[in-house]
Amino acid sequence: MANNQSNKKQSWKPGNMLNPVPAVMVSVADSQGKSNIITVAWAGTVCTNPPMVSISVRPERYSYHMIEETGEFVINLTNDKLVEACDYCGVVSGRDVDKFKKMNLTPFSVENVKAPAISESPVNIACQVVSKQELGSHTMFLAKVVGVTVDESYMDETGKFHINETGLVMYSHGEYFRLGEKLGKFGYSIQKKK
Repeated sequence: MANNQSNKKQSWKPGNMLNPVPAVMVSVADSQGKSNIITVAWAGTVCTNPPMVSISVRPERYSYHMIEETGEFVINLTNDKLVEACDYCGVVSGRDVDKFKKMNLTPFSVENVKAPAISESPVNIACQVVSKQELGSHTMFLAKVVGVTVDESYMDETGKFHINETGLVMYSHGEYFRLGEKLGKFGYSIQKKK
């Protein structure tokens, strides 16, 4: 195979280069009802049936003990209207400030968990921890999805929820980006051309 100068590659030490990742705010509460919001870069779907997700949190984070204590949290998807709040919740500790109040976010109750959700988020995913695994810098909490709430303003008259019209935000290498241009849909590569 010929060496193409425009395709030069460098080998780097192992690192987390899987980008972008969803920019999410995770809301939690302890057993006394004190709540907090953290941002989690390492969050994702791990199973469809049963629906399961994982988040990875550093043990020194203020919310870590809340998740350990209660075994629950809510993943709140972030849109362009929430990007500043998302960033703030990632750089300021809940030990020092009530992030719901400071960012004018509205906590609300969702089914099956006591952790509050963020009303301004277009999608709230209620989760119950089924296991945790200490991995090194982070502990992974594997959780069952026990409820989902969505903002009705993104639903059409047929009841279809248009998640891609909510202005979802992604995080990539220290920067935030709004979900952009549609390039195709699942299975388009094998559909017959018209």
